[in-house]
Amino acid sequence: MGNGHSQSDGNMRRVILALILTACFMVVEVIGGILSGSLALLADAGHMLTDTMALGLAAVAFHVSKRPADRRLTFGYHRFQILAAFVNGLSLLLIVGWILFEAVQRFISPAEVLGQTMLVVAVAGLVVNIAAFLILHGADRDNLNISAAVIHVAGDLLGSVAAIVAALVIIKTSWMMIDPILSVAVAMLILKSAWVLVKRSAHVLLEGAPEWLDVEDMQRKIIAELPGVGGIHHVHVWGLTPQDLMLTMHVCLEAEAANPTDTIRRVKNLLRRDYGIDHCTIELEVDECSDINRQA
Repeated sequence: MGNGHSQSDGNMRRVILALILTACFMVVEVIGGILSGSLALLADAGHMLTDTMALGLAAVAFHVSKRPADRRLTFGYHRFQILAAFVNGLSLLLIVGWILFEAVQRFISPAEVLGQTMLVVAVAGLVVNIAAFLILHGADRDNLNISAAVIHVAGDLLGSVAAIVAALVIIKTSWMMIDPILSVAVAMLILKSAWVLVKRSAHVLLEGAPEWLDVEDMQRKIIAELPGVGGIHHVHVWGLTPQDLMLTMHVCLEAEAANPTDTIRRVKNLLRRDYGIDHCTIELEVDECSDINRQA
């Protein structure tokens, strides 16, 4: 438990530092985008605005998740991190929609862009985004809250690269269409990551079983390795977070099973050792299932 709190504190510190960097540069990028007339810069600035809010939400989620369980939330507040990740994923999808809408407007009515101003701001943005990305990259990448923050910052980094390329092309050729074209390319890259994030966090919120876990194989393994276990049913596996797994199951005892408490202990040890499932509720059965008239 101590290591978990320490890791969470480290994650929160990294998120807050990335938040400060992103928020400060967002103001610079908005000014640069307005002065240069660059959609790529304004799109990236809009992305950084939502990143600032997303990183703030991520920091709040880490703080709230440390609150102890109470009588209303008996499992505690860990799931708040997943809710924050889901909201951040949806915000990324909205950003993609906004960038595509603005790009279409630019294709219809091309605008003049000041390449030199755009280049200076984009290079500065790239430096800031690389710093923020490296800060977050050292955190727990299996944490969905961190994954959401990393995707946001990675999107900013790609946006800065696109803005630099667009600025160089405009300076050399005066071809203004490169600005919305590269904005669309970045939006498509963000879209893929955003959809994966929304899908993963929604799966946890819907209490789906871990994607890597084969429940039927787990049942067979328990029956094969533990004497006295004759059958298993009513198995439900889910997670407060992808790291904090929960399980309930009914275990049918064979006639020769001498010590029911020892059987439960051995099942729990196997689940903890082989599947990382620490929180288990196991109902033992001898003759017939107490829920015989109820479907699993």
